[in-house]
Amino acid sequence: MQSSLDLSHYLKSIGDGLVHLDLAVDGINCAGCMAKIERNLSKIPDVTCARVNLTDRRLALEWKAGAIDPSLFVDRLAELGYKAYPFEQASTETRETERASSLLRRLGVAAFAAMNVMMLSVPVWSGTVGDMLPEQRDFFHWLSALIVLPAAAYSAQPFFSSALMALRARGVNMDVPISIGITLALAMSLFETATHAEHAYFDAAIMLIAFLLAGRYLDQNMRRKTRAFAGNLAALKAETATKFVDDGEIVTVPVAAIRPGDIVLLRPGERVAVDGNVISGRSEIDQSLITGETLPKTVVVGSPVYAGTLVRTGVLRVRVSAASEATLLSEISRLLENAQQSRSRYLRLAERASRLYAPLVHAAALLTMIGWLIAGASLHDSVVTAIAVLIITCPCALGLAVPAAQTVASGALFGSGVLLNSGDAIERIAAVDHVIFDKTGTLTLPELDVTNAAAIPLDIFALAGRVALSSRHPVAAAVARAAKATSPLAGFEEEPGQGVHGVLDGLEIRLGRPSYCGAEEAANAILSRD
Repeated sequence: MQSSLDLSHYLKSIGDGLVHLDLAVDGINCAGCMAKIERNLSKIPDVTCARVNLTDRRLALEWKAGAIDPSLFVDRLAELGYKAYPFEQASTETRETERASSLLRRLGVAAFAAMNVMMLSVPVWSGTVGDMLPEQRDFFHWLSALIVLPAAAYSAQPFFSSALMALRARGVNMDVPISIGITLALAMSLFETATHAEHAYFDAAIMLIAFLLAGRYLDQNMRRKTRAFAGNLAALKAETATKFVDDGEIVTVPVAAIRPGDIVLLRPGERVAVDGNVISGRSEIDQSLITGETLPKTVVVGSPVYAGTLVRTGVLRVRVSAASEATLLSEISRLLENAQQSRSRYLRLAERASRLYAPLVHAAALLTMIGWLIAGASLHDSVVTAIAVLIITCPCALGLAVPAAQTVASGALFGSGVLLNSGDAIERIAAVDHVIFDKTGTLTLPELDVTNAAAIPLDIFALAGRVALSSRHPVAAAVARAAKATSPLAGFEEEPGQGVHGVLDGLEIRLGRPSYCGAEEAANAILSRD
């Protein structure tokens, strides 16, 4: 069956005769799913790359332009048991939020049912079941069944639906043994109850569902936080820019409409939307994202500026050298995506193991039952033991542990300002025994501080703090913060690149560069003394 999706608008040309497409894929839960999709799509002729990002369940595809109808990928994924559609960040975030809410609701139902069933199981666990009448014991078991069966039917839906999709595609995933184990445990418990047996296992089944849901919800929440870290980088991309037209008039246009050679206007407090070179003006730019240096850099005519950096002071005219997806910021974003999609040695090992996981678990359960029968056990006891093997082995920790650890580590590093451009970078960090920093900016915090505040007269320091409130300069902000100033002085103005000046009680007051304040000799004396 051919897909009716029109994917032509989502294709990107990436050079060398290749096109790129991102698809969002439902049903990806572990490394086994990732390996299955990549292995099958990579076999399609003319496909040069098929990579799954488990963090946002995105499939990145690259192939020779004109060789393949992109709807083929959607159809092939459907054959594998996965639903795919164009990847759009906003809609993907909405779906992931809904998925997390659904998992949390199902977890709540399973946990509530488990707590109530546990109260009915306490007499059995405490050894007082022998003091009960058979009718009382059967009543407790039937009451447990009344609580657990509807709760399990609702709470275990994520595992059942995933397993059903895999079986329809004539394959298996880690949810197949999970679903089989849960179903057999519930069926066996119902059989034991109906035959007036001493033990039933409704409590174990619902607790298993609750624990698996808790793990899946925590994994979902962890990946959402990691996407939020990565989204911070995307948020640095300005959507519009102020462009000069032929007659000198300025207009605000989308960044996609900016071309190399255009001239744009940058004002204090704005994010730079393009890469380019300053043709007029002077300002201080926060380029910590690009260079790691937290102190703002002074830019003048001829200085380069980059998209995503922040204009602190002064107005600039910039001639564009790159815009939109050609900027350095976009290149950094692509490096991060490649790092998330690339495979470390341990992740590749987990993928190979996950392919064997379901067959091994099923084989182990079957051999256990056969072994017990050969040893002389009854069919009942053999089946109970085989089901125990399925339940004990069904949590898919192997498939989640390695990619989860990699996702959490990369997200934490990104939150600290460390960007990864390689999938095995985290593994190689373990072998590091020396760290060498090439500049002081990588060791300093972005907030400046006044180190000699105690040596400054309180009245002068308080006045300087109030004057500093009229400036956006980071040094002025440090002075205002250290002086705990809250009320700015009226009539004070900032002169970009120099300082702040104004009149108070008939006296002109200045705060800024030593040359601007006429204090060069005093500043030089302090520097020479230090």
